[in-house]
Amino acid sequence: MKPLRIGTRSSALALWQAHWVQNALSEIGLTSELVTIHSSGDTNLVQPLYEIGVVGVFTKELDQALLQNEVDLCVHSMKDVPTQLPAGIVTGFVPERGHAGDVFVFQNKDWKRLPQRTIATSSLRRQAQWLFAYKNDHVVPLRGNIQTRIDKIKANNWDGAIFAQAGLERLSTNPTIYTPIDWMIPAPAQGAIMVTTRAEETKLLEKIKPLSHLPTQGCVQAERDFLRALQGGCSAPIGAHANVQNNRISFVGSVTATDGSRHIEIRESYDRQDPDIGKQAAEVLVRNGGEQVLDKLKRHD
Repeated sequence: MKPLRIGTRSSALALWQAHWVQNALSEIGLTSELVTIHSSGDTNLVQPLYEIGVVGVFTKELDQALLQNEVDLCVHSMKDVPTQLPAGIVTGFVPERGHAGDVFVFQNKDWKRLPQRTIATSSLRRQAQWLFAYKNDHVVPLRGNIQTRIDKIKANNWDGAIFAQAGLERLSTNPTIYTPIDWMIPAPAQGAIMVTTRAEETKLLEKIKPLSHLPTQGCVQAERDFLRALQGGCSAPIGAHANVQNNRISFVGSVTATDGSRHIEIRESYDRQDPDIGKQAAEVLVRNGGEQVLDKLKRHD
């Protein structure tokens, strides 16, 4: 059998994730090789993602390579994947996720005592939630791979920047430079890896299916259903996190005005087998004032 071709972006984090998948495949007897593909999200590092306005800015080129049979599998950070996969592409497996939360990478150990800070992030969700918590702070855009972003904090003398904890941990970034932001609600499916393939690859799908971690798969599905029900894209200021507790799913969801002026948050509990968790949670959020925030966001698009 020819080795499976794994499509991946070329950043250090993407390659770490692709190598991890490669190891998982080898454990079930499947050999593979990596094929690096440049995505438009990695090429344009000036504009914030929400300004680029392309659906699947980090996944589009990988999807094309998959559909054109140039690769057999693609590895994605799941939070970058649109909730609607292209026709002909399906989920192969979702391994156990890493930390779902966000962390603050700081320049100054006394950052909490500063009356006003300059914080870097190109995520509307992180910007919105941070400004809700710290009204006087100033947020500047920050793009690039993890090391580039860390270097930019120092070069610009900013007080800090917000990152996904899983990414820093996967690249063994020095944990003394960051602190968890316990109150920040992460992006739907943050910390999870998603492996996709063509729908027609039924034999391959059957082989790789056991590599899925079912609790993770159920949680990220609920989070993505929540995002989809709210008609929010990957860059919308919508947060969601689900986790399994005693055969129930504990779900927290949020939407925040980009200037931090309003933040609507819900906390619900559902039966783990319920197929409509995300949809129901979205309805609760809308009823609790989320609709006004979402309407305002859509008018500003």
